[in-house]
Amino acid sequence: MGRGRILSLRVAESLAVAIVGALLALGGAALFGKLGSRTTIQQVSPLAVGGLGSVALQAPTHGLTAEQVYRRDSPGVVQITATSTTQGQLGQSLGSGFVIDKTGHVVTNFHVIQGAQQIQVSFSGRDEINATAVGTDPSTDTAVLKIDAHARALTPLPLGNSDAATVGDPVYAIGNPFGFTRTLTTGVISAVQREIEAPNSLKIDHAIQTDAAINHGNSGGPLIDAAGRVIGVTSQISTGTSGQQGNVGIGFAIPINTVRNVAAQIISTGKAEHAFLGVGTSAITPQLARLFKLPVKQGLLVTEVDAGSGAKKAGIAPGQTPVVVQGESYLIGGDIIVSIDGAPLSTFEQLRDAIAQRKPGDKVELGLYHHGSKKSVKVTLSNRTG
Repeated sequence: MGRGRILSLRVAESLAVAIVGALLALGGAALFGKLGSRTTIQQVSPLAVGGLGSVALQAPTHGLTAEQVYRRDSPGVVQITATSTTQGQLGQSLGSGFVIDKTGHVVTNFHVIQGAQQIQVSFSGRDEINATAVGTDPSTDTAVLKIDAHARALTPLPLGNSDAATVGDPVYAIGNPFGFTRTLTTGVISAVQREIEAPNSLKIDHAIQTDAAINHGNSGGPLIDAAGRVIGVTSQISTGTSGQQGNVGIGFAIPINTVRNVAAQIISTGKAEHAFLGVGTSAITPQLARLFKLPVKQGLLVTEVDAGSGAKKAGIAPGQTPVVVQGESYLIGGDIIVSIDGAPLSTFEQLRDAIAQRKPGDKVELGLYHHGSKKSVKVTLSNRTG
């Protein structure tokens, strides 16, 4: 066969793949929210078609290539088929997930299996195993499934530390976009500390933004760092101003530190509860403390207090005066939280982790500065559900 003939066939094959992808991309995804006034955020919707053994932080390894990450982690990535019946019509959707332990627990997104009467998990695209939902948490768009498989058939993925994610870090997404099993896409962390909406309209904080290609069918798959550890669960994409439903280089993943806590609760009790303090904060920097003569050099500025929360009932006040220091915006003039139950605080992560160890209804004692005077306040934690 001549070279020109081979090139023609390859071009034809490429065009065919592009056309199929474009047609599949027309599969609708539910409107999920807005980023600003013109950019729509969508769930990475499933493609329309008709003990927690490994959650401990892993010892760091570095320098894995994309091929090494894929070879190491792709055996633990699964395709999920959720079947549901609506008004007498049978429907199926595809998503992704990943194995987290040798007992057969699989993590995915809640919206992948929402409303499903039957759930099946496939490892290679040629096998199908019935799965049961251990529990779901719409507030974090997280679900845990259980499959009956021999331990030797399971490859649990190591979980990393999403708090350590930094803009510019290389990341890899493995999933099943448009049903193409175990597809690897690469990119970097584009931003951290993003806020996205859960299926029940609550906020999911500290989401990771990436330019790794994420499309419909990637939902519930792992976002992996250069050490081969899962740092997020891919969940949403931005559709930009055009409303197109394919990847535009802006995807979001739920941080694995959030998913880790939720999955552990679900496996233990079948559900997840979220102790809720009800404040937004910014960490004090040395420059901020010096410029505005704050009473402490470290602590958390209260920038927001949720209505009806324990913090609001305890009289905690947010700042009202906006300032900008070294390109970062702050609200000053409100309370400054410096400790929780006697443990000093200098970062939001410390406060978040302390609250995560509590249950709704527990009381915590916050040390804070109110109008420049130090005081202690007892706050009853609420249950963050919607």
